[in-house]
Amino acid sequence: MSLIGAATDVREKAHAPYSGFKVGAAIRAASGRIYQGCNVENVSYPEGTCAEAGAISAMVAGGDTVIHEVAVIAGGAEPVAPCGGCRQRLLEFAGPDVTVTMATTGGATRVMRMADLLPGAFDATQMGG
Repeated sequence: MSLIGAATDVREKAHAPYSGFKVGAAIRAASGRIYQGCNVENVSYPEGTCAEAGAISAMVAGGDTVIHEVAVIAGGAEPVAPCGGCRQRLLEFAGPDVTVTMATTGGATRVMRMADLLPGAFDATQMGG
């Protein structure tokens, strides 16, 4: 299955009763395994979970910790980028050259590298010590 296909399939399982904005994400780990996540809203709106965060959790639970590629799909006119928090979450497991394919259910796509999605990123090297 393609990464976009995996993200598309899991998007249908999203729990988005408040916004109606379903998002699916799929991660291909360095092992080659694909992990999926979908957004899960909560009536206490900011307490929901993003699709990318769900996919990362599935990846870590599956024993992988290195992201090789990411795909995110949502409805809308333009491909949707991961939110700022998810960009930081993805960077924890992905190098600067890892590609993120953002897609719409209508077929539009945009591909960016992590370094371009999160320029000047905060990382462990800045923590000193």
